[in-house]
Amino acid sequence: MTAADPAADLGRAIAACYRAVAEGAMAGMPVCNPALGVADVGFRPHAGQAIGIVVTPWFMNVVAARLPDAPRPPSAAPGAIVRAALPGGEIDMIVGDLDGFGRIDACSLFSPMQNFADMDAALEAARAAMAELFARAADRRAGAARDRRAFLSGRRAARAP
Repeated sequence: MTAADPAADLGRAIAACYRAVAEGAMAGMPVCNPALGVADVGFRPHAGQAIGIVVTPWFMNVVAARLPDAPRPPSAAPGAIVRAALPGGEIDMIVGDLDGFGRIDACSLFSPMQNFADMDAALEAARAAMAELFARAADRRAGAARDRRAFLSGRRAARAP
């Protein structure tokens, strides 16, 4: 891991573990969308953890993992539910143990992934979800007001980047 961006490094490491699963145990499984691959999206530091989204052919999850120099989180058994307080609100996450990585906490956004036509569509959804997770309440209210004005004036709201 580089000192430049340990959160992004953790995201890449987590995605690499899931890529191995995609190429192994999950290869050809009916639950998988063959149009999709594995990607890490938007991993950033927050409260001692790297938080981002992992896209796979079978799920899209918000994932949290402890940053290298951060204190260890309280012990929790796999399957336990922990709450993550993000700028966009609190979410419940399930504690897991990812082979080849260790503890991750995850919250499912989509599963299965059959409704995504291609990887671009899945990545767009992941980026939009990250924007919401890290949007402060005031930013969300301002965005909603702009969207209402656009609706009332007959204009389409601008799409999130």
